[in-house]
Amino acid sequence: MDVLSDVIAVMRTGQPRSARVAWHAPWAQRFASVPGSAGFQVILQGQCWLIPPDTDPMPLAPGDVVFLPHGRGHTLADSPSTAPVAAACDPDDPRLLQRHRFDAVGVPGGDAPATVTLCGAYQLDPARAHPLLRGLPELIHLPAHLGRYPALRATVELLAAELERPRLGTDAIVPALLDTLLLYMLRIWFDEQPAGTATGWAAALNDPATCTALQAMHRDPAHPWTVATLAAEAGLSRAPFARRFTALVGQPPLSYLTWWRMTTAARLLRESDAPLSAIAGQVGYVSEFAFASAFKRQHGTAPGRYRRAG
Repeated sequence: MDVLSDVIAVMRTGQPRSARVAWHAPWAQRFASVPGSAGFQVILQGQCWLIPPDTDPMPLAPGDVVFLPHGRGHTLADSPSTAPVAAACDPDDPRLLQRHRFDAVGVPGGDAPATVTLCGAYQLDPARAHPLLRGLPELIHLPAHLGRYPALRATVELLAAELERPRLGTDAIVPALLDTLLLYMLRIWFDEQPAGTATGWAAALNDPATCTALQAMHRDPAHPWTVATLAAEAGLSRAPFARRFTALVGQPPLSYLTWWRMTTAARLLRESDAPLSAIAGQVGYVSEFAFASAFKRQHGTAPGRYRRAG
């Protein structure tokens, strides 16, 4: 798998949740902060305001997508002056897995045109938080522009159709579309970081040498990588590669490799019944003892105990 897909696969836990919501003015709904999750809002019809807790209100129009990678609390409203209430549509509500649709009415029988949104949330495991996501801003706004983000727009349209008119197969289609939406939101944000000004993981993924080395480690974490072999993959000599990788990723190549191996092992322990020896082999350890020692240094507990605690 590529780096971005790998990161999402390791961090994701449980099912993503979503709902289609029709709001009728006057309305204002407060969405609480949800640690260990990422949320989104998509405006399908009408206009509204996004009101973050500590910045100015932001007008949203049809087609706008807002991604909150760290589960930040926020308010959606027909007007910044409307007093908010607790969220009637909570993306963290497990009932949305079955319902997929929610109609919120601020004024019964009101004549004001409806604002229709898609809200949703992804559950993320804080214990497997990747620095790629930790480095994202609190809020990412992808405004609608004619001809831009065609793949994202197509995914939103498919998701909206499934949520509006559930049919046979909807319960399988919706989670797949939500995963696709998440990857498109992240891909667009990374692609749009200005060349030469991006920092951290945005710069790392846009640097051919560093990205090549990362892809190699993610493609085959069990390989006996050294700084020299990774540098060869990247097409650089050893010392310049190590400096470049460390500056962009925030840790030396082999430190990142060990961290990724142990993060991958944690997912395998929780999501499979494979014996410890098999998991050790999948992440590059011939000795189960060596694997257990490395895992305990990373996670503070032995692999077997970590599995039982899950």
